[in-house]
Amino acid sequence: MTAGSGRLVLALLAALAFSNARGEEYSASSYVFGTIVRITVVDAEVARAQAAVGRVFGEFDRMHRELHAWKSSDLVALNRAIAHGEANIRTTPEIGLLIRQSQGLATRSGDLFNPAIGKLVGLWSFHRDKPGGPVPDAREIKRLVAAHPRMSDLSVRGDEVTSTNPAVQLDFGGYAKGYALDRAAEILRDGGISNALINVGGNAMALGRHGARPWRVGLDSPRGTGLLATLDLDDGEAVGTSGDYKRFYEIDGKRYSHIIDPRTGYPVAGVESVTVLVPGGAGAGALSDAASKPIFIEGRSGWGEAAARMGVSRAMLVDTDGVVHVTRELKARLRFSDPARIAVQ
Repeated sequence: MTAGSGRLVLALLAALAFSNARGEEYSASSYVFGTIVRITVVDAEVARAQAAVGRVFGEFDRMHRELHAWKSSDLVALNRAIAHGEANIRTTPEIGLLIRQSQGLATRSGDLFNPAIGKLVGLWSFHRDKPGGPVPDAREIKRLVAAHPRMSDLSVRGDEVTSTNPAVQLDFGGYAKGYALDRAAEILRDGGISNALINVGGNAMALGRHGARPWRVGLDSPRGTGLLATLDLDDGEAVGTSGDYKRFYEIDGKRYSHIIDPRTGYPVAGVESVTVLVPGGAGAGALSDAASKPIFIEGRSGWGEAAARMGVSRAMLVDTDGVVHVTRELKARLRFSDPARIAVQ
């Protein structure tokens, strides 16, 4: 994907250096989860900030290795055992926790948030560093959809997993960045950091404040036409965005993105991006990531109902006509650069 293809990303509105930007501000970046991660800390001793941020990046590297969906990892080993029909498969406590958390979110979403469809994701070539087709055979898509892999096919007892459906293949790509936000917030707080902004490639969480004001992030237009809006984040709030521009390819002028409707087996069309804002609390980051998927999949006709099912009152969808659909609760928090094409729900 080129820089000109347009990205809806969360960006700090102030210019920040890779390391110590000012006496009271420290910012560092790393590349993990296939994206740029940036953490900015204020009002902390620089040495303490460096140490805490370093621990976060170390944890992110570990998560990337152990939860990778297609390279050698504990998750790949589990998927292989599920495909072979094994029972009582030993896995890591963390993967067991992620399965249980994902099962609750999947139930709320009516299985539109579905980390069990890894085989479909791979079939569409998104289990590659650089996806690019070809478009899968329609018969193979139909076969995988008919197998109906769901999170409810899995049972977890301690660190042992059993699946009633060998078609299940776990891919936490629609959840991991939000989970990473929660882990980062925990590590930073344990390290004595009270004021920070964590930005994981379009998903962000605020701790405390940025000096005298809240942390502020910018939402870029999904098609690269400038800044769409700005948003101030309160302590603990998390904002997550899913878009058809993050991992995609085009064949014969048609865009195929990584967000797949498990009911049809095809990438979702008609939507450019979805953004959700979640209040602070346990699992806020994970919810901000997961909730955007069913909202995106339901599209222009059902996005509001999908948000309500996920317990999200602050959501925004940008359709492929460029119309911005937004709930009243989120519109009240956003400062739009051009309100001309806003439809309030």
